[in-house]
Amino acid sequence: MSDAQRHYRLDGIYLQRQKGFLMQRIKLPGGMLSAIQAKAIAGIAERHARGMVHLTTRGSIELHWLTEDGLAPVAKQFAMVGLVSRGACGGAVRGVTSSGIGTAGSPRLEAMVRRLHRHFTGNPRFESLPKKFKIAVEPDISSGRHLIQDIALVPTQPEGEVPRYDVWAAGGLGREPSPGFLLAEGVAETNVIPLIEAVLRIYRIHTPAGKRLKHLVRETGREVFRQMVFADTGASEELPLAPTLSETVVGVVASPALRLEIPFFAGEVKAADLALVAAVAERFGGGMVLVTSDQNLVIHLEQEDRRDEAEKALSAAGLGGDTPRDLVRFRVCPGTHECLMGLAPTREVAEAMVAQMGAEAMLKTWAISGCPNCCAQPQLAERGVVASKLTGADGERSPRFDLYRKGEEPFAVVEAQGLTLDELLKEVKN
Repeated sequence: MSDAQRHYRLDGIYLQRQKGFLMQRIKLPGGMLSAIQAKAIAGIAERHARGMVHLTTRGSIELHWLTEDGLAPVAKQFAMVGLVSRGACGGAVRGVTSSGIGTAGSPRLEAMVRRLHRHFTGNPRFESLPKKFKIAVEPDISSGRHLIQDIALVPTQPEGEVPRYDVWAAGGLGREPSPGFLLAEGVAETNVIPLIEAVLRIYRIHTPAGKRLKHLVRETGREVFRQMVFADTGASEELPLAPTLSETVVGVVASPALRLEIPFFAGEVKAADLALVAAVAERFGGGMVLVTSDQNLVIHLEQEDRRDEAEKALSAAGLGGDTPRDLVRFRVCPGTHECLMGLAPTREVAEAMVAQMGAEAMLKTWAISGCPNCCAQPQLAERGVVASKLTGADGERSPRFDLYRKGEEPFAVVEAQGLTLDELLKEVKN
């Protein structure tokens, strides 16, 4: 890797598995983007990314198969429509995620997501961190996603009262899964950003390069870490919040009748299909599109009585179907298809798994990660799969899989280890 390629990371660019190609990640606040931005991404993908885009479990979009010559033109086209990639990779505050956009309390969640996105993106104080730092704003604790973040905010007061948040810290998956802990309760909205900044300062000063916040907390213990954070005088600062018209764009409380979800298996979307979804969003959804944590796209309809019309527009292009691939909730990382870290061809394995599923299995949530980094969040699914290692002689090495089952613990636990693909498929069928 050249020095120039190392610097690419802060601009959201990683080397791809295939020599000479790169991945570009786009940082979306809470998975939100406009139809205009979606169309721009579709055009970029057609010209530079072999006509495909990848939706991630954190509500970002990735373009694969870029070349170095294409990076500058792509960056220019991002800028033309206000798309951001700064800090989407590398040791920075990553994209702020939320699984609550369009749910009850959505305008409040959206406003906080956009505020955090605006504050930390491109802020040089938070671009030389030991490793990535992930923030989420979650509607409640039911999904468990608050437990896998470096910082997670969960609202504690109903709409109309002074906004306050429980602040969770030091969560993460990967090779050493560690659920986050409750750092502070009922933090006023005006104190949230100063508190996160204090956590980031402690993290940057006291954590070795290449380690997440969870590593520091394991070393210090939760109470000592809490004392370190609140000993920072900036942690209790109040940051005045000036009124603004731009905090909420989706700004709706969506009923099921207003939520139109378009499934894309493994988060793989043809550029032409993304452009079509954008066009439907312009006609029926106020010109906004949402990338979900299940790697699908959502349009929040403006009028319930136009749902049939919107669904017909999608169906005419072969979208929104009811095949097994469309129906099962299955999060999938790129694996060996594009990722340097991948140990297994995740999309092929996921397809084979779906083919073995009965009706009961189809109702469960599934996730497969192509390496122990667990980007697909398998420990939050009802059934998770991790490609944990390669075995065999050089040239004939094959992946082995660990199977997880969700129980009473914060994260799913290992049910079987070291399975061959055939053994994994038998487990799925059973």
